Amino acid sequence: MLVFEIVIALLLGGAGLAALSRRMGTPYPALVALAGAVLALVPGSPELVLDPELALTLFVAPVLLDAAFDASPRDLRANWRPVAGLALGAVVLTVIAVALAVKWMVPGMSWAAAIALGAIVAPPDAAAATAVLKQLKPPHRLLVILEGESLFNDASALLIYRLALGAVAAGGVLGWSAVPTLLVVTVGSALLGVVLSWVSLRINFLVEDVSTAVITQFGSTFAVWILAERLHLSGILTTVIYAMTISRTASTMTPARIRIPSYAVWEVATFVLNVLAFVLVGFQLKTIVARFDRATWLEYTAIAGVVTGAAILARFAWVMGAGAFNRWWQRRTKSSVVTLSPSASVLVGWCGMRGIVTLAAALALPTGHDGVPAFPYRDLILFTSFSVVLGTLVVQGMTLRPLMSRLTLDDDNEVDHEVRLARVETLRAGLEATQDSPGTEMAALVRRRYELQLRRAKQLLDEHALTSSGSPSSPWGPPTADAETVRSAMAAGRRKLAELRANGTIGDAAFQQVEQELDWSELDLQQLLRAESPE
Repeated sequence: MLVFEIVIALLLGGAGLAALSRRMGTPYPALVALAGAVLALVPGSPELVLDPELALTLFVAPVLLDAAFDASPRDLRANWRPVAGLALGAVVLTVIAVALAVKWMVPGMSWAAAIALGAIVAPPDAAAATAVLKQLKPPHRLLVILEGESLFNDASALLIYRLALGAVAAGGVLGWSAVPTLLVVTVGSALLGVVLSWVSLRINFLVEDVSTAVITQFGSTFAVWILAERLHLSGILTTVIYAMTISRTASTMTPARIRIPSYAVWEVATFVLNVLAFVLVGFQLKTIVARFDRATWLEYTAIAGVVTGAAILARFAWVMGAGAFNRWWQRRTKSSVVTLSPSASVLVGWCGMRGIVTLAAALALPTGHDGVPAFPYRDLILFTSFSVVLGTLVVQGMTLRPLMSRLTLDDDNEVDHEVRLARVETLRAGLEATQDSPGTEMAALVRRRYELQLRRAKQLLDEHALTSSGSPSSPWGPPTADAETVRSAMAAGRRKLAELRANGTIGDAAFQQVEQELDWSELDLQQLLRAESPE
């Protein structure tokens, strides 16, 4: 009962801090992490011990799938150079910089343990940055780069992390012998993700109940992760490929009455998991800091400060250096490769807040029980990892808004334009589908409705008109006519929308917004039909 009361209190506190962060214009993980640090120091607060093997599966798998499902392959292909550079180059440089820094501060730590710490703090969490940036409307390309990086830097960092843990257990160091393992894990994870996505789609297609569908989705997510880990592959890479593959066809196989509530559940679930991860680390730290004396406090705090500085500077150095080199190379070769401007490089370099993956990886270190020895310097690594998360969220997260205003990076309205274009094309396809309907009065009303909506959508496209909320106003309204005719028109619109995404005319951000509008229109139709049908 005590644990249940604590969890409820944590969730209510997290919800309050999230509301406060929106008013302050800061990432909510920054305030939640501060709350977790306070809990670790409050006398009399309870001690909760989390199973290390549970940490990554519980906290990372659903959050990562939710992010990967929304990713746009078209946009990632267009920006693959900066995404790959950040996901590989920036991660490796951060691992090296942190390992060198901690070895300098703690000479007795093995290189494998130092590399493990570097891999834990290497991957930034884009959710904290984009939560702030989306309110400020930067160019869409910067959001694509940050979100794309967050999908793959987790995989590269945790591959190094796994190898480092294996090296510690074997008493050795990392070397070229790890390269074949990395290749096998990468290829095997990608193939497994594709195969499991096909299986999952076939299962979900048979489910017609909302609650069963949501449970199946969450169960499938954890099953994908657990199976990949059992096969000694990468749970993160498998989950990313699985989610991105399944998102290509899920929109045509999942009805609106299931999609809308399931999206709402996933949004709440990822928020809950983020809150619990940040706060639970505070409880884990409580048992550690209770063993600290003054000298240990000073030593660990100094190490954490040096590691935090190394992590921030390594990322910033990579982004600024890579950006400068690419701009020089573009001028020299006259190539058409799109590069980051100096202002954009500064912003991307500063968006290095660490988050849930760092916390979960630190918690997953062996604690030393059931005959398994504790990971060397586990207390120091966990304390340092949480300090890096807290430091980057506070220093970088709370300065992101003023930095953005000084850099004057304006929204390019790319997504808004694609939304307007998608609306016009889907409405046109729907109108064409009504031409073959019977010449009834109801069919005429449907055609008239689509004509008016199409006219409004064209006006929005031509004039780039925006509502006061900053997003294109929707031309759809509640359907008011013959069910079969409207179903035919909406089906044609959905096919056209999928075609626009498939041929690269629009990205996933525009696709999802217009799809949501179609979903609500479809639900309005179903409600109207139920109201008009005889008892």
